[in-house]
Amino acid sequence: MEGVSSGVLAGLLLVAAWGDIQRHRIPNILILTGLGLAIICGAWRAGFSGLLSAGGGFVLGLLIFLPFYMLRALGAGDVKLMAVVGAFLGPGGLIGAMFGTFLAGGVMALLLALHAGAVGQMMRNIKAMLLGGFIDVRMKQMPMMDANPQSVGKLPYAVAIAAGTLGYLALRYGGWI
Repeated sequence: MEGVSSGVLAGLLLVAAWGDIQRHRIPNILILTGLGLAIICGAWRAGFSGLLSAGGGFVLGLLIFLPFYMLRALGAGDVKLMAVVGAFLGPGGLIGAMFGTFLAGGVMALLLALHAGAVGQMMRNIKAMLLGGFIDVRMKQMPMMDANPQSVGKLPYAVAIAAGTLGYLALRYGGWI
C-alpha cells in the first residue's frame, strides 16, 4: 500500500507543479482532493494510526510552513501543498521531504538568478531580509517584508516541493535513508 500512496502523492505533486508553472497558483480543489486521498491512504495502510499520522503530518506541515506565508516568502497554496505532503508521509516523512524541498528551492532560486543575471540583486535581497528580520526580532516585532525588494524572478515553488519530495521518496525507497 505504501507504493500506491507514494504513487498517488507523486501524481498529485506533478499536477500541482504543472499548474503552478502554467498559472502560478495551486487550486484548492487539488489540495482538498489530495487531503482526502491522503486520509484514505493512511486509513487503508494502517487503520486508525494511519489517520492519526495523516492528521499529524498535515498539522505539522501547516505549522512549519505557515510562518513562511506570514513573512510573504511562500504563497498559501504552497503551504497547503506541503501540509498535504505531510498528510501522505506523516510527521517523520514530512521532515525529510521538507529538507529536500528547501534544497530544491534553493537550487532553483540560484539557477533562476543566474539565468536572469541577477545574482547580485538576489544577495542584496537576502541581506536585507536577514538584517531586517534580525532588527525586528531584537525590537520584539514580528519580522515582515515591508519594503518590497527588487524581484529577481517568480519561482513556482510547487516545482521545488515536487522535486524535493520525490527526491526524498527516491532516496527512502532506494534504501539510502
